This record gives sequence, C-alpha cells and structure tokens, in this order.
Amino acid sequence: MTQTVDFRRVVLFAFCLAVLGVAACHTERHNAALFPSSSDAAGWAKSSDIRTFEAAELWKYIDGEAERYLKAGVQKVSTADYKYQDKVDAVVDIYSMESAAGARKIFESEPPGDAKPVQVGDGGRLYDQSLIFRRGAYLVRIVAYQASRETPQALFELGRAIEQRMAG
Repeated sequence: MTQTVDFRRVVLFAFCLAVLGVAACHTERHNAALFPSSSDAAGWAKSSDIRTFEAAELWKYIDGEAERYLKAGVQKVSTADYKYQDKVDAVVDIYSMESAAGARKIFESEPPGDAKPVQVGDGGRLYDQSLIFRRGAYLVRIVAYQASRETPQALFELGRAIEQRMAG
C-alpha cells in the first residue's frame, strides 16, 4: 500500500513539474513573439538574441531603477537589440507587469519633457531618440543610440510593429 502511495506522489510531483515547465515555456515563447522579425518593421533588423530578466534579477539590467518597477508590479523584462538600415542601433525593452495599472504607473511617472504624444498602444510618447508606450500590462521602451532626422519616425514604426504583435 505504501509503495502505491509513494508511486502516486512521484507521478503527481512529476506531473506538476511538467505543467510548470510548459507554462514557463509558453510565457517565454509569448514574450519572444512580441519582438518583431526583420520583415515586420521596414528597415529594422533584430541584431541580438532576446534576453529576459525576472523581477528578482531586474537590478542586473536596470540597476538603480529596479525598485520603482518592482513597486509597480513588474514580473520580468525581455530585451533585444535592433539596427535600423545599418545606421541606428536601438534596444527594445518589453516589461511584463502584473496589471495594466502597473504599466500605467511607470508610464505616467516618466517626465514628458519635449516628447510628442503618439497613437501607439494605450498611450505613447515619442522623443528624438526614444519611444515609450503601454498596452495592457506591458510597458515598452525603445531607445536609439544615434540620432538622425529619421530616428523618431523609425522608432515609431518599430513600436507599431510591436503593438501589432501584442494585438495578435
């Protein structure tokens, strides 16, 4: 009888691990699916693998700012590098929050400065070298390392490609 109980416990434990593993893979694939391929945003090409930092390790990526995101309910951030027409390098950060309220809290805490409001997601701001927007429980930040006349429009197009993937 005890062997049957032990066997059932082992099977139940293995089943639980498998379910958790599938859920983790699904979440990781889901986050990866939000990053546009080179054909999704004209002129843009992904130039690095996607890196993900869970909430507990966020300080490794945004040291000094992590606490603010943790208080807003960040679950993880996924990030990848892009290149626009071999001229402009940029980084895309997609923060997965516990709720839309957390994404809104971070978005609204950012000073608008000389940003132009743009129609992307549930709210967006376009700067000369960056775009920040929120959609549901996601906060997206795209930062270009070089400035040019075409950088703001290119960032906007990359942001729209991300938004379209979020909708799909």
